[in-house]
Amino acid sequence: MSDGISRRTVVRTAAVLGAMAAAGLASGPTAASAADGTKTWKKPAAKRPETTPNGWPVQANTDRDTQVWTRAVAGAGLTVPVWIGDPEAILLHVVRRYHYEVAEIRSGELAGWRRAGRAEAGTPEANLASGTAVRIRPGASAPGSLFPLERTTVRDILADCAGVVRWGGDDARADESLFYLDAGPQDPRVRELADRLRRSEAVPGRGAGHPVALAR
Repeated sequence: MSDGISRRTVVRTAAVLGAMAAAGLASGPTAASAADGTKTWKKPAAKRPETTPNGWPVQANTDRDTQVWTRAVAGAGLTVPVWIGDPEAILLHVVRRYHYEVAEIRSGELAGWRRAGRAEAGTPEANLASGTAVRIRPGASAPGSLFPLERTTVRDILADCAGVVRWGGDDARADESLFYLDAGPQDPRVRELADRLRRSEAVPGRGAGHPVALAR
């Protein structure tokens, strides 16, 4: 009898231990993973920065801890907040040529960066929030604000920028005061144009403000 009880006890004990072992194999790694967090938790993906329609990151302020700083327009007595570096070289070239060759830009007639939300999202004007656009003589933004020769000069400025700069006068909702980068930060044309303009400015008799022959 005792032998029978012992055998039953052994069999029952073995069955219980087997079940516990099986459960341990099934749940052990999961429990361990939950404990150390290596499989249960995943690091959240980094949030992509908000960008303006031309692909440049929106900047929160100017002259502090962003890419936008107020820069002087050489020879014009003007300043404008723009994205420093290549965008700065390109946009200031546009401003200088406009000032010298299209019409004088007076104090208060030049604007650059402005806080996001002040322009309708997705519109060309929204590019101001990244410091990659400028408005020249905002009071003359309506279609037809420029005389024919002035328009011809603007076309020459755009051609000089090889498609990297777009004029708001060509947009569906025309704004003849707006000029903005039409290429993103990874587009090699931005660096190529900026380098070319910097080299040109370094050569006496060339660069913005010097006579150019316009196509009639």
